Amino acid sequence: MPKTPPLVLRIDGVTKRFGALVANDAISLDLRAGEILALLGENGAGKSTLMNILFGHYVADEGTIAVARDGGAPEPLPPGRPGAALAAGIGMVHQHFALAESLTVLENVALGTRPVWSPSLRLGEARARLGRLMAESGLAVDPDRRVGHLTVGEKQRVEILKVLYRGARILVLDEPTAVLTPGEVEGLFAVLRRLVAGGLAIVFISHKLGEVTAIADRVAILRGGRKVADRPVAGASRAELATLMVGREIAPSRRAPRAPGPPLLVLDAVAVPGERGRAGLDGVSLTVHEGEIVGIAGVSGNGQGALAALLAGTGPRPGGRATLRGAAIGSGPGAVMRAGIGRIPEDRHHEGVVPSLSIAENLAIESLGEPSVSRLGFLRWGAIRARARAAITAYDVRCPGPDAPIRLLSGGNIQKVILARVLDRSPRLILANQPTRGLDVGATAAVHDRLLQARERGAGVVLISEDLDEILGLSDRVGVMVRGRLSAPEPVEGLTLERLGLLMGGSPEERAA
Repeated sequence: MPKTPPLVLRIDGVTKRFGALVANDAISLDLRAGEILALLGENGAGKSTLMNILFGHYVADEGTIAVARDGGAPEPLPPGRPGAALAAGIGMVHQHFALAESLTVLENVALGTRPVWSPSLRLGEARARLGRLMAESGLAVDPDRRVGHLTVGEKQRVEILKVLYRGARILVLDEPTAVLTPGEVEGLFAVLRRLVAGGLAIVFISHKLGEVTAIADRVAILRGGRKVADRPVAGASRAELATLMVGREIAPSRRAPRAPGPPLLVLDAVAVPGERGRAGLDGVSLTVHEGEIVGIAGVSGNGQGALAALLAGTGPRPGGRATLRGAAIGSGPGAVMRAGIGRIPEDRHHEGVVPSLSIAENLAIESLGEPSVSRLGFLRWGAIRARARAAITAYDVRCPGPDAPIRLLSGGNIQKVILARVLDRSPRLILANQPTRGLDVGATAAVHDRLLQARERGAGVVLISEDLDEILGLSDRVGVMVRGRLSAPEPVEGLTLERLGLLMGGSPEERAA
């Protein structure tokens, strides 16, 4: 009979309250060496709060956490001390990387591992140690390359190497595949299997149920701050896991056939210079019709950001011609909004909202010149709050109320606020840039339904996404960006994941075709 791996982490009855909100309600979890535990839940279910308590960023109101050291029995972890969590061997890789892009890989890994009074980082010693770590883990990155020149997948490897370099025995991965291509996901999973074979324990936080069933040994599901399931992954279906997450069955979004209307957006030989190691636009031509969703696929950094900046009015003035309903698109966000373009930005936290403002203020921020929001230079606060309450109800935003600071909301609920702000203005063209990145299955379905409803009323949608299932499920036509060039968009009915993968990799055969 095989020996049961030792227990490395025990979370016992952890409760955390924020005012009247119970973010974690008596949650208990165990984790063993060599195990991958998937932590699932809707946005706002309490996953991030629990991990922040584990890492010492928050202090639990009730309950305890114990961590095993050097193969012994779990010992209590001092609350509210990130340094103690690091010393106990807990490492966390966040969805948004914390790397110094002007430094090399080696410098990023070694940074913070020496006392502040040390005269140097001892890079020679660090290089040898990092080389051994790369060989053992399979995480290969050129140690002398500047981080700003790395791909997203390589940056993630650096983040994991940083954690392992500090001696982590428990690795927490928060949405680790959110910005990776299918090939990079396969590479990451190969590395994770190699790490757990060596005894590392992993908490894998994700919303992608297919990946959870592919990589995890066990799954724990939170809903409304409570643990509602804790079971082996073997034998669990995606539909069953989704129902446990949201408490109801999720009906898939369906794109009904629809004849497109007249041309809406026309880009003709548009050129924009690249910057910071990312591709610009190299003679891009694109036509989007009314009532049509055009998907833009591609490996991150191949020009999608430049295309999004052009349509959002935040990029440099382009060469070539860009028109909306025959009129030239002006420069600047204000001109773009007045032209009838609604913007769902890629970075919802830094570009989509103002964290210090309330939900109501963020909902009104793009409508300040409208009579329903302001009169004679004065804001109509009653109308602003009433409008916010209606949006919160219509878009199922889980929040304390319209006056709550938006920074307190989960990522999925922030995205719902952005959708309400954009779609309630009925824009002619919608830029949807990574609209469901990091969202749970319920929030993703809600976003998809809203975009399809906008298509039905005649809006054009430019959908930029690295989720190929999303691209194929929503788009009428799909183009692929490679090194700043856009392939001619093709009807989605003739596309497969394999063909899209070849196009994204710049396959010569596919480019010729």
